[in-house]
Amino acid sequence: MNFRTCAAGIILSLLATSCIQDEVPNVEAAIDGCTGANIQLANIDATHKEIEIYVLDGTDVSRQELNFTLADGATIQADEQEAGDQPPYYDFSQRTLRRFTVTSEDGNTQATYVVRINKMELPTHYSFENLRATTPFHIFYLTNESGIMQWASGNPGYELSGMALNETEYPTVQSPIGYSGKSVRLTTSDTGSFGEPIGMPIAAGNLFIGSFDVQNAVMDPLGATRFGFPFTKMPVRLTGWYKYKKGEVFTDENKNVVEGKSDMGDIYALLYEALTSDYTVAGDALPLVGSINENIALMARIDNMKETDKWTYFDFPFKPQNGKTIDLEGLANGKYKLAIVFSSSIEGAYFRGAIGSELCIDEVEVICE
Repeated sequence: MNFRTCAAGIILSLLATSCIQDEVPNVEAAIDGCTGANIQLANIDATHKEIEIYVLDGTDVSRQELNFTLADGATIQADEQEAGDQPPYYDFSQRTLRRFTVTSEDGNTQATYVVRINKMELPTHYSFENLRATTPFHIFYLTNESGIMQWASGNPGYELSGMALNETEYPTVQSPIGYSGKSVRLTTSDTGSFGEPIGMPIAAGNLFIGSFDVQNAVMDPLGATRFGFPFTKMPVRLTGWYKYKKGEVFTDENKNVVEGKSDMGDIYALLYEALTSDYTVAGDALPLVGSINENIALMARIDNMKETDKWTYFDFPFKPQNGKTIDLEGLANGKYKLAIVFSSSIEGAYFRGAIGSELCIDEVEVICE
């Protein structure tokens, strides 16, 4: 090999190394998450560029901590500055709704998000009359005297499959017919060619108090599902109305038929210890085998859901779990969280169930002492 050939090889090698090191700047402008010391829940609607932040009623929001998780290299700035702003602390005392603009690393893309702070005390009665959004899928919300709060569901994850042609074909939708007024209808659905190769062949219709992180829906589906919001009352019973029909063929996470097994819906509520404001139990709180989450103190759960095409009343008690007793002082101070969960397939979190299983729910109430 002569000197010229050798030198050319070295130069090409250096150029290749330089190209690998000098990555192209990121073009994405997005908010992927938001945390803060007193934030109880943060629901991010990427489609509508809206973020709903929930804090306890009575929280001082003049210095609200907002730690935004942004796309790589992106930056964020409040559109209108308030006197008390000292990022990551922002003043929401005068306006509960503010706008923030995210700029991509390459500077060519911008996205403006609406961020709203909601002071909330969790209500005890739940109807399903109200939709916050109808496209691309239904988003339910609940209200009480202190504000409004969004229910969470797996609809954002199902959107990734591309199987729904319109808002009524998602697993979680509003039904025009309920026990009283409207209701929620949950259907176990096929995820098609998107879900089967990755061990997610079905999506159970679900609705729960908590949040769903669509960014991690594929990599960590159980971790992406977070249950619960602070609750300061002592729950004793969970009541409501349901209808249920099971799908014909039960399959496992690999879409293999499980002979002799049939589907069943699920209704349950958990009261659990949350020593920090950002702690929530995840989708694996009630595993298929093994112990339940160690922080669960009380649980109310339907024992054996029956098929019925008529509205059927349910009423079951909260029972102690993990040998725990409730610290009444801690309860009053917001150290416990309540999760309420409905699913059309009891094993749906593990992608096991029967396509076509359908659960309708209406007029749910937590009876407290």
